[in-house]
Amino acid sequence: MKSLNIGMIGYGFMAKAHSNAYLTVNNFFKLNHRPVLKAVCARNEEAVRAFADTWGYESVETDWRKLVARDDIDAIDVCVPNNLHKEIAIAAATAGKMILCEKPIAMNAAEGEEMCAAVEKAGVPNIVWYNYRRVPAVTHAKNIVDSGNLGRIFHYRANFLQDWTIAEDLPQGGNALWRLDVKAAGSGVTGDLLAHCIDTAIWLNGGIKDVSAMTETFVKQRMHTETGKVEEVGIDDACAFLCHFNNGSLGLFESTRYARGHKALYTFEINGEHASIRWDLHDLHRLEYFDHRVEGPMRGWRSIHVSDSDHPYMSNWWVPGLNIGYEHSFVHQVADFIKGIESGQPAAPTFRDALETQKVCDAVLESGKSRCWVDVP
Repeated sequence: MKSLNIGMIGYGFMAKAHSNAYLTVNNFFKLNHRPVLKAVCARNEEAVRAFADTWGYESVETDWRKLVARDDIDAIDVCVPNNLHKEIAIAAATAGKMILCEKPIAMNAAEGEEMCAAVEKAGVPNIVWYNYRRVPAVTHAKNIVDSGNLGRIFHYRANFLQDWTIAEDLPQGGNALWRLDVKAAGSGVTGDLLAHCIDTAIWLNGGIKDVSAMTETFVKQRMHTETGKVEEVGIDDACAFLCHFNNGSLGLFESTRYARGHKALYTFEINGEHASIRWDLHDLHRLEYFDHRVEGPMRGWRSIHVSDSDHPYMSNWWVPGLNIGYEHSFVHQVADFIKGIESGQPAAPTFRDALETQKVCDAVLESGKSRCWVDVP
């Protein structure tokens, strides 16, 4: 068993999800590497030490450059706001470190291209944390699509709805609310939520050719937590867009943080010539399937409980019928990343894969401003 020494940068929500995955993966997957929580880094020394104590990291740093330079670190996990991804990832690649980067890959496609060039030049393993691919029901959907059972695909639709930013007195910026600060996030729901929908869509249904989008910022000004001043809000609170996929199918996507009653409603549906499938994050272990080729009174939607040992990833967990959850998608991603290291066949999405999602996000934002159809490069 070889050690894979992890250097975590950040200590927020995603850092917790990733740390849990590193601690759990070898208990359920047969691998030749074991992640070791070697060091965690953040600017707030008191807070990062508390995080290290909670999760069992061996040491802390307050300067990410020192962490990247350490000889005892094999892989850098980038769990910081989007505006810091590029600099850290390029430095890590230059230092010969493996890189696991939170999504979206960067602030825009130009930055993402620089990151791809750096990791490809260095030849280091890399991956972006689009974890919803690895929910077993979503992976099962991928297998169904790839089998050809749906036939020709006509429609793909997805949404991701939340409601946590409706209050006008909610500030922007800082550790907790950087996603509302365009300087840190680059965009609002497009990069934060729709990026997940787009990544899954490209994975399931192929590339996107062009988009026509509308965006809206409902609260135009918010106080900034770091300056105390009321400043313009530069992110998109809501976004909806139409698209053409390269396979000729049509796409419909919607995301908002102003859908009262929804905390994390992520759904997708694919309609094909012979069959349809749909999935809902709120019932993440189920995949609904309709096959038009079933004749007679038994034709209808069926609910597949994705928990049997022949379903993706499930042979590593409990007996059939018992559910797993959101956190397990990160465990699966770590397992696949390590298997990719061991086999020499990189796990997806690599930086290059994630750049395709970023290009679509850029086109969506451009279309929202111009109110015109925009081609995806």
